[in-house]
This record gives sequence, structure tokens and C-alpha cells, in this order.
Amino acid sequence: METFQYTLFRWAEELDALNRIQDLLGCYEQALELFPDDEVICNSMGEHLFRMGFRDEAAGYFHKAVKLNPDFSDAKENFYRVANWLVERWHFIMLNDTKRNTIYNAAIQKAVRLGSKSVLDIGAGTGILSMFAKKAGAHSVYACELSKTMYELACDVMAANKMEAGIKLLHMKSLDIEIPKHIPERVSLVVTETVDAGLFGEGIVESLIHAWEHLLLQPKTKGESGNCEKYGKVIPASAVVFGMAVECIEIRRHHRVDIKDIAGIHLPTNVKFQSPASSSVDTEETTEPYTTEKMNQVRGGYLALTECFEIMTVDFNNLQELKSLASKKPDKIGIPVIKEGTLDAIMVWFVLQLDDEHSLSTSPSEETCWEQAVYPVQDLADYGIKPGDHVMMEVSCQDCYLRIQSISVLGLECEMDVAKSFTQNKDLLSSGNEAELCSALANLQTSKPDAVEQTCVLESTEIALLNNIPYHEGFKMAMRKVLSSLTPEKPCQTMDTHCQNNDMSSGTGQSNTVQSILEPFYVLDVSEGFSILPIIAGTLGQVKPYSSVEKDQHRIALDLISEANHFPKETLEFWLRHVEDESAMLQRPKSDKLWSIIILDVIEPSGLIQQEIMEKAAISRCLLQSGGKIFPQYVLMFGLLVESQTLLEENAVQGTERTLGLNIAPFINQFQVPIRVFLDLSSLPCIPLSKPVELLRLDLMTPYLNTSNREVKVHICKSGRVTAVPFWYHMYLDEEIWLDTSSEASHWKQAAVVLDNPIQVEMGEELVLSVQHHKSNVSITVKQ
Repeated sequence: METFQYTLFRWAEELDALNRIQDLLGCYEQALELFPDDEVICNSMGEHLFRMGFRDEAAGYFHKAVKLNPDFSDAKENFYRVANWLVERWHFIMLNDTKRNTIYNAAIQKAVRLGSKSVLDIGAGTGILSMFAKKAGAHSVYACELSKTMYELACDVMAANKMEAGIKLLHMKSLDIEIPKHIPERVSLVVTETVDAGLFGEGIVESLIHAWEHLLLQPKTKGESGNCEKYGKVIPASAVVFGMAVECIEIRRHHRVDIKDIAGIHLPTNVKFQSPASSSVDTEETTEPYTTEKMNQVRGGYLALTECFEIMTVDFNNLQELKSLASKKPDKIGIPVIKEGTLDAIMVWFVLQLDDEHSLSTSPSEETCWEQAVYPVQDLADYGIKPGDHVMMEVSCQDCYLRIQSISVLGLECEMDVAKSFTQNKDLLSSGNEAELCSALANLQTSKPDAVEQTCVLESTEIALLNNIPYHEGFKMAMRKVLSSLTPEKPCQTMDTHCQNNDMSSGTGQSNTVQSILEPFYVLDVSEGFSILPIIAGTLGQVKPYSSVEKDQHRIALDLISEANHFPKETLEFWLRHVEDESAMLQRPKSDKLWSIIILDVIEPSGLIQQEIMEKAAISRCLLQSGGKIFPQYVLMFGLLVESQTLLEENAVQGTERTLGLNIAPFINQFQVPIRVFLDLSSLPCIPLSKPVELLRLDLMTPYLNTSNREVKVHICKSGRVTAVPFWYHMYLDEEIWLDTSSEASHWKQAAVVLDNPIQVEMGEELVLSVQHHKSNVSITVKQ
């Protein structure tokens, strides 16, 4: 059997390389006809499908492989990664929200009682709203769901609740539904919850315009009486969107590079860093113009700088209003400031009016399963605001997203329209006076005519990394120590004398002829995403740093930063221009040379260990010169036991009471994942039941010190129910210099293993944890 598998996988690799995709899939299908219960073949088929972008299908194979062999780590890890994508975690949170379920149920019952007997559920998910309608006594119920995974799940759920005969489930977009092809006639009620934190982000406007035009009966006109059966209506009936300007350090550090100097590297003004949430409308891909946060749980909290204000209202039962939303000119809003502070974001939430008596609010002051939409403020000359100022903004609903743009501050002392305005809105200058315009033009003239401006869009974790000062200082110190130990004479002295002549000098020690003749030290940074560590390495003497950034705008930004720091041209090289195959990133700098330092990314921003990191470390060790180092040299993983209801509810549906007696939990809980990522431990609602303990050691330099499997005794210091084990890391660059991934400055988030069954513990007891590391998957089980 092993020979068969080996041959199959080698042949599949050949076909893949030749791009013979049909043959490759055919090959696997034949193999699975011969060996339908082989979990290794199932898993491998899933991996190929996943790489081709067929995630739904891939998940099916991973799921099957795990069912065939629950201990098969590769398949488990693949399934967990894809399960997070297929069934997003908010499904669990919403189904656990009894208040939300009760209010939707009450509104649907009322509508059916008043005569809305034919119902269409748009974006059905697990089918809970359709089942509410059926239970309320609707004669005909239709539901549509686009995701294959959710559609199949809803089929199982309806069968388990004995409603499969009473609800017609369609695997399609509502925009593609035709009468009488898919449903026999127009319906009297559409129910939907296709809303996201920014209200319109899931396409509710587009789908309701289509529904009013093609799928719903005519709406009741004002003053008209008569049976509701003859008229169409929508639940939710309307929504009111609210906003508030806030100060929030956590949002600031993820969306604005707040420093001018990183470990001695000057960041020039002609490189502008932006987060995706703030990119303007004219970017190619349509990304959400906001990010989402549970603001009442954000690290360090937030400060309200204005009162809450109304942004807009929308009537989902008015076709004309829905149609005019997208074409309407932006509304200009000015809000008085009530508290002095730093303007970091506009926070947005809404009240969903299901009918005239039932409503749901997503406000951060409510107990709700909802996050809020956050619009980070960028590009102001000054972010400080005080009472008397007004925060100005333009609100529109272009391309079905709620957009809040042109955020500026109108000061008390300045009666002009344009005060500390967004720099990108150059057209606003026209409303200023001529003297201002002239002085602005004069300033443009005096600045360097050839200064290249580069906007560099970074992920929010990459911006937080740039703002992480201890990280860069730590790397600089650790790299300097390694390079000093490799140098017969001290490069640091050359650097200092050189720096006296010119403050901005990179200190490459060109003035010292002895040093110039010496071969440079080669430093390779293969950490993911945008990194300025190669530039920092370049300031530490005769160094040839290589960066592995891929995106052109990232390369231009790094070149401009090098230039601003007076690097000799060609000091910084981009490694991917020298490597033929991206999968072979780790190789010698030149055929006869070795690296002095290799920087690896060990921890993902999500809080998990990077996949195949130990394999990368093994290759890296062979590419180091004598005395060279991998950074980090080793990593310690720490964890503690906690009781957290929040983690339970985000991980699995807790019984049938939450879903008002409907049997949904066993079906959706098949997609529960034991590891919860992107946690902020400092603000996670939880009760610590033990002190932190060391769980694992990953040693990249001396592999025999690795502990990939171990048992750890944990002393209980508070009685309670252990529901989860959050974990984080200390990354040791050397014995003295280490970085804590749970610190305040950290750009990494934390992760947690959520236990299948919570365990009751008493103070003074000891629990034994069995900890295993396989690829990037950490499993922690409690030994009873």
C-alpha cells in the first residue's frame, strides 16, 4: 500500500508540474475508487484541491480523512485551517445569542400571524430563520444559501428537525432565483440577516432591490388596509446607523505608523504607510473600507471624543430608497467634539428595526454578539482635537459599502472649510483662500523636485510590527553581537567615527579601508510580510543584507528608506530576484559563501507556530558560516489554564436552548476547531485558574533540545472550570535578548486550545497536560 501511495503522489507531482490538472484529479479519483477508505489519499486529494482554490471540495476530503482516522495529524490540521474559512466563527456566536434568536423569532411569528404565509429566507446559513417561519405556521417556506458547506449543513439540520418536506432549500444566490423556475410565485415575506458590522457589507441592498423587483409581492401603501397575505414586506424593516469619534491606542498602533525612527533607521516623509481599511475608493480590489472590533473588549479600551450621532437611516421596505442609496451624493456631517484627545477612528454600529416593536442593537454598550465597524483615521497633519472643534466627514454608500471619508478637523480658531484636512483631498484646497493656496504651492516648489512619493499599503499586523520598538531594538542588539563575534576587529568603532561626520550615515564603515577589503557578512531575512530588519542589519558594519519581500510597492518603500538613510546604492538586495524558485528560498548567498545571520518567522500573527518551521531551521543550519546564527535561536511556549465562557461560545453552539429548541448544535459543531486564534489575552473575558507554565521548547539552533512532546504538571491556584488553555511565546534571539509575544507592544496575537469538555478543578490540585507539536499544530490534552 505504501508503494502505491508513493507512486501516486510522485505521479501527481509530475502532472501538477505539467499543469495537467484534469489528469491529476482523474488519477486521484481512480485511486479513491480502489481505496475509498484510505485517509492518506483522501487528505492528499484535499491538499491538491485546496491549492487550486476549491476550498469547499477540499474540506470534504479533509473531513472524510479525519473521520476515517481521528488521529491523523496532517488531515486534522488541514481540516482545522479550512473549517475556520468554511464556517466562519460568527455562526457559533450568533447561534449562541439567545436574545437575537428570540427577537427574530418573535418578529417572524408576528408577521406570519398577520397573514404573511409565504416566506423566502435569503442567506439561510443553518436555516434557523426558515425554521422559525415554518414553526410559526407559514404555508410555503423557501430558503437560499450560496455556500456549499452551509447549504449541506442546512439540509441536515432541517432533516433532523423534521422540516425538510416543509422548506424548499436552494443552493444559489437570491439574485439568480427565477419565478416559476425555482419558486412558484412571489412571496409575502422576505427574512434575512445578510448584514455585517458595517450593515451593507454582505450585499443586503442589492439582494433586496432584486427581491422587490422579482420575488416579493407589492408593498402595502400607507393607509391601505387588508390582509398582509396580498402584500410584500421585509424583516428587518429598517435600520438606523450611528457613529462616534474615539481615541483608541490599539486601533492607532494597527493603522498608523506613529514613529519617525525605528532602531536608528529614519522613516522619510515620502513613504506613506496605510492600512487596507483606509485605502481610498479607487484601489483596484474592493476591500471593506473598515475593520471590525468588539470595542468593549479592545485592549486598553477607548475614549469617546464626541456624542453618539446618527449617520443615516435606511428603509428596507422602500424600493426607491434602496435604489437611490448607491447613487446618492455623499452627505457632509460635522460633529462637535466634547472631550480632548487623539482622533483615532470613527466607530459605527446600528439598530436593526425588525418591525415596529422588535429591534436589535449592535452598540458596544449592549450585550451583543456583534462587533462594531471601525474606520481608522489617517493622513491628518494633527490628530489632537479638543472641545470646540468639529470632526467633519463625508458619508456615502457607494458599491454597497458604508463609506466614511474625507475625515478632517475643523478648529474653533479656523472658520475655513479646510482645516487639518486629509492630505489626499487636494481638490478641497479650492475652497480655501488664495493666500493659503499660494503658500501651499510655494511649499511644493521648495521641496525636492525629484522626491518620489510612495504609498505602501500594509496589513494591520505589519503596521503594528513597525510600531513595535522592542522588537527592532532587540534584533539590532542581537545582530550586532553576532557580527561583532565574527569580526576580527570591531566594526562598531568604524561605525561610530563614521557617524560623527554625518548623523544620517548608515555607518557601513566605508572610510575604513581594511574593512572595505574584507568580505561582507551576508544576512538573510525570510520573515513574512514587510520587514525593515535588513536595513537595520545594513547599519551594523560591512553587511550585505537580503530582504525577501515580494510586493513591488514594498520594495520601492524599502529602497526609499535605504536612500533616506544614506545607504550606498545596491547595499540592500531583494533575495527573490536571485532565487529561481520561491519554494527554494533557503540556499547559499553565493556558491562559495554562507550566511552569517538568517532571520526566520517562527510565529504567525494569529498566534500559531508557522508551518514547517523546524524543517526550515534544519536547512538554515546547513547554510550558516561557523559562528553564524538563526534568529530566533529558540522559542519557549507558555500557557495557563482559564475559565472563559466567551471562548466556549465562540467555539461551539451550547445545546438546543440557545437555538430555542431547534436541533442545530450537533451539525454545526462538526466544524468546531479546538484552537482559537487571533486572541487578545489581555482583554479576553476569563478567570485565570493557574500561573503561566512553560509548555514547549522549539530550538532552531540546537535541535536535540527540542521538546515536541511532553507532559507538564500545572498547579491550580483557583477553583473553577477549566475551559481553555491560552498560549503565547518568548522568542530568544540569544540568551539575554528575548521578545514576549503577549506584551503590550507585540504585533502578534495569542491563541488558545479550547477543551472539548470543561474540567472542574479545586485550588491546590495538580493537572497534567500532554502537549504535542506537529507542523504548526499544537495539541494540548488534559490527562485525568
